Amino acid sequence: MGGESVAAREVAELLGRAVRAGLAVGWVGLAVREDEAGLCWCTGARAVGGEPVEADLRYDLASLTKPLATGTLLLLARRDGLDLGAPLSDLLPELAGTPWGAVTLLQCSTHTAGFPTWSPLYAAHGPSREGYLRALCELTPTAPAGTRVEYSCPGFIALGLALERAGGADLGTLFAELVAGPLELGEELSFAPPAATPVAASETRWFVEERLLAELGLAGAPPAGRDGAVPCGDGNTRGLDGTAGNAGLFGTAAAVARLAAECLPGGGELLTAEEAEFATRGRTEGLEQSRGIGWQLAATPGCSAGNALPSHAFGHTGFSGTSVWVDPDSRAVYVLLGNRLHPGGRTPDLHPLRRRFHLLSGRAVRDRVGDA
Repeated sequence: MGGESVAAREVAELLGRAVRAGLAVGWVGLAVREDEAGLCWCTGARAVGGEPVEADLRYDLASLTKPLATGTLLLLARRDGLDLGAPLSDLLPELAGTPWGAVTLLQCSTHTAGFPTWSPLYAAHGPSREGYLRALCELTPTAPAGTRVEYSCPGFIALGLALERAGGADLGTLFAELVAGPLELGEELSFAPPAATPVAASETRWFVEERLLAELGLAGAPPAGRDGAVPCGDGNTRGLDGTAGNAGLFGTAAAVARLAAECLPGGGELLTAEEAEFATRGRTEGLEQSRGIGWQLAATPGCSAGNALPSHAFGHTGFSGTSVWVDPDSRAVYVLLGNRLHPGGRTPDLHPLRRRFHLLSGRAVRDRVGDA
């Protein structure tokens, strides 16, 4: 662990306090600049009373899936000729004649399609791709497409289904073959990992979605997930065997940082400079949030980036307790992984922790460079 500077020690103390405060039972923090060894902090346990957290522990990344997997696959499909201005109904004809048939792939990727924030798609017609498409048809828009940013899981589920149609395979297969494989990430970043995979613990039952279903007056339980695989915390994703456009990715901090760094200016091994710029350019000027392709920009009021990062930094959070932010100026990537849902489904506000982590870990990286 990087303990050679005051700032590095302060990060360790920060994460230790987060464990004692009950924000999560364990944390992995990583701060890394391009072509330099990163600083990593591991605190707490995998589960209540469990083994200590180690740097290679995998976490349920939740909505980090949106930019890392779905956004990256969208960029690769664009490379192959997919028009991001095309309507959803071109790939999902089941949506034709509904409010969603004419919304574009780009609008889905920037949360401007008008989809609601969340809906238990599995509750209407069962947990399947066919059932979800029927459920999507029945959703009511929250605003006309292109007029408002409303963060939406159903919008990214629809986008994931469209990408599956375009690619001829499920998202897990597409991601493994087109992204994780070429970047040599192996099983460090994947959907629905085998049940024996060391993963940080989540809810001991699906408390959060059970509460949401009860509030909607819906009977039944959230889907259990794929047999033989670690279940992610998102019920809609579990209903699609753990592979969906909104959630389902599991990974280590190093793997998250590796893929996020592909969107730094100039691109990387997988993405070109043009694709990296295309993904991280603000596309929602004048609206409630600043959004790129899957990514949130730090110019968004009240976001988790904090004042330590410039307004054009890009990142994302995950409902489970994960986050990644990228500073294009210093070419640094900041990853913070925890699972706040374990064991009882609590959802404490993690934004203050994330902002402080970016500030202190950024100092620690700069201190290390200064000593080099």
